Amino acid sequence: MNIGIIGTGNMGRILAEALLDGKSVTPSSMSITNRTRSKALAIKNKYNDIHIGESGKDVADRSSLIFVCVKPHDVHKVISEIAPCLTKEKCIVSITSPISVKQLESLVACSVARVIPSITNRALTGVSLLSFGEGCQEDWKRIIRGLFERISKPVEIEDNITRVASDIVSCGPAFFSYLTQRFILAAVKETEIDQETATILAEEMLIGMGELLKQGHYTLPTLQEKVCVKGGITGEGIKVLENELENVFEQVFQATHTKFAEDLVQLKKYYPIQA
Repeated sequence: MNIGIIGTGNMGRILAEALLDGKSVTPSSMSITNRTRSKALAIKNKYNDIHIGESGKDVADRSSLIFVCVKPHDVHKVISEIAPCLTKEKCIVSITSPISVKQLESLVACSVARVIPSITNRALTGVSLLSFGEGCQEDWKRIIRGLFERISKPVEIEDNITRVASDIVSCGPAFFSYLTQRFILAAVKETEIDQETATILAEEMLIGMGELLKQGHYTLPTLQEKVCVKGGITGEGIKVLENELENVFEQVFQATHTKFAEDLVQLKKYYPIQA
């Protein structure tokens, strides 16, 4: 089976490299293309046998399973360009959240799916979010699940939780990276620790915490319980967080959902049916 990836920006490259490193596919079975050719060449420099297509149409013509990894506003243009190559036996996969599988199905005759990856998939871990069109062939569902089981924990979701699930899985690493950086900078500002040492300690703490959860030693609440001894120092820090954070995460979800709603409105003109 030949895999095509149209768009090798941040997420397209992460997806390509994860699928290759996870042995989901071989380099010789993958074709890629990007508007800025140097981005595609950077991947080929690591995996020699990859084919670089001259266009999206070239990649779609060579491939049975085609991932469209471009910005939401460019998806319709890409699909229009490659439509002649999308025969009934093929499958097209979008990785963008504002466009539903129903909307994609309104444009093509082939099987349709949506996969929202996470940057964590680059380490062959984390979650990928899957949605399948009503007409998606069972063989394609099985193949896509199999591909992503090698690089993540695939979770099938309904449209009504697409945005919040993507916030947690896909945006979450950026949110918690930002919080960790603020944590480090505060330690440097308030104490005599240097930034390099604080960064090493914080990174290793996060890795260790992830392992505790992964190995099932603790849940998030029990982990907090174990560290937060009654009357101890950790408890004093938790009090500050409780007072200062208040509804900050509620506001984060409100902001992402507002932007999502704006994107849906802007994309309406491209699709015969709404999400």
